[in-house]
Amino acid sequence: MQEALRKFFNFEEYETNFKKEIIAGTTNFLTMAYILGVNTIILSSAGMDFNSVFLATAISSAIACFVMGLVANAPLGLAPGMGSNSFFTFIVVKLYGYSYQEALAMVFVSGTLFLLLSATGIRDKIINSIPENLKQSIGAGTGFFIALIGLVKAGIAVSHPATLITLGNFKNPTVLLAVFGLLLTIVLMSRKIDAAVFFGLLITAIVGIVLGKFGIEGMPKFSNEIIKVNTSLNHFGDFFYGIKSLIAKPKSIFLIFTFFFVDFFDTAGTLVAITNKISSKTGKNYKMKKMLFSDAVGTVVGAVLGTSTVTTLTESTSGVAAGGRTGLTAITTGIWFLIASIFTPLVAIASPIEIGGMFFEPVIAPSLICVGILMATQLSSIDWHDFTAASAGFVTIMIMIVGYSIPDGIAAGFIVYVFSKLFTKNVKDISPSVWAMFVLFVLHFALK
Repeated sequence: MQEALRKFFNFEEYETNFKKEIIAGTTNFLTMAYILGVNTIILSSAGMDFNSVFLATAISSAIACFVMGLVANAPLGLAPGMGSNSFFTFIVVKLYGYSYQEALAMVFVSGTLFLLLSATGIRDKIINSIPENLKQSIGAGTGFFIALIGLVKAGIAVSHPATLITLGNFKNPTVLLAVFGLLLTIVLMSRKIDAAVFFGLLITAIVGIVLGKFGIEGMPKFSNEIIKVNTSLNHFGDFFYGIKSLIAKPKSIFLIFTFFFVDFFDTAGTLVAITNKISSKTGKNYKMKKMLFSDAVGTVVGAVLGTSTVTTLTESTSGVAAGGRTGLTAITTGIWFLIASIFTPLVAIASPIEIGGMFFEPVIAPSLICVGILMATQLSSIDWHDFTAASAGFVTIMIMIVGYSIPDGIAAGFIVYVFSKLFTKNVKDISPSVWAMFVLFVLHFALK
């Protein structure tokens, strides 16, 4: 069997072997495993069934990894993205009032659009036409948005009638547990520990359970179950019912575009960064078109099964660092996702905890904040010496945070960019694609 795998995945060409690929795939999974819990809890907050979302997350991640391995022969892991799941629940469902079926329909349509563009080559033209500073500011702004959600879920940041937002009660044991988890995860990540986010989440949960056994209130609880065979896929095909109702809601076009936009540039950036890192070491190149196709298939499959946008994760760099070079790494990661599908009771430990009418999530909140920090590092790629770039980037990020809206931030950033270029006589810098988006975004605000 190993001989067949060696030939199929071209081990010799990529200077790797069976053992390296298995270790790399396992490493990838460990760095991504936290998403099984975090994605499940975030989407269940949108009214979706907990067990069904967990199973859909595991299966769609596995299928996407298998497609990436078999079609693109790339060592990349895929799972629901943290920015998209937050946008799904907190913006589309909770802020704009769409049903989760309609949100799934948006994910399906955006994934299908991504699939078509990846197959035709139009993708490259769109990517190249968007200013690099805007791409980076969208990624960084999404990171700040995710971190804000994490701070609120931790109880570190709370609403206040006078100042809108203020620090929470640090005498609250639940908040202190979240602070412990955050500091622990930051230390693990700073020491470049593989699967730092996963281990931070795991240790925080264990500490919370132990404290709960000693009578401290507001701690996560363990049901004494570890394994439970879960066959619930209650949201399979729910996107179809959402598509019917979306037709009567023109505003949904903008939200679909936002799903597409966030996934499109996040995926492209991740793929380029990771594959360039491998190519610089081995001199071997990967087929970008096939990788983007695999990523898009994951999103479409995820929407059908009942989860948010599936994307290539930056955590794949851990597998590459462990020696992963071929699709066997991705397939190994996918197999681990399937195995993990029977551990639903463990994920339930991280469920929201109610205290005085407020809900806290001390186990998953630190992971949201730390993922936000990672995404926010894209700030360094913005040209802050160019005021046009700086103002567009700043507005994008600030509107996302204070307006609690990723799409509004993207729209505002594009509008500021076009106006800055237009009135500084740099119209030639505005591509047709950016003009088209500018018109779309102006209409978005005009119709709000």
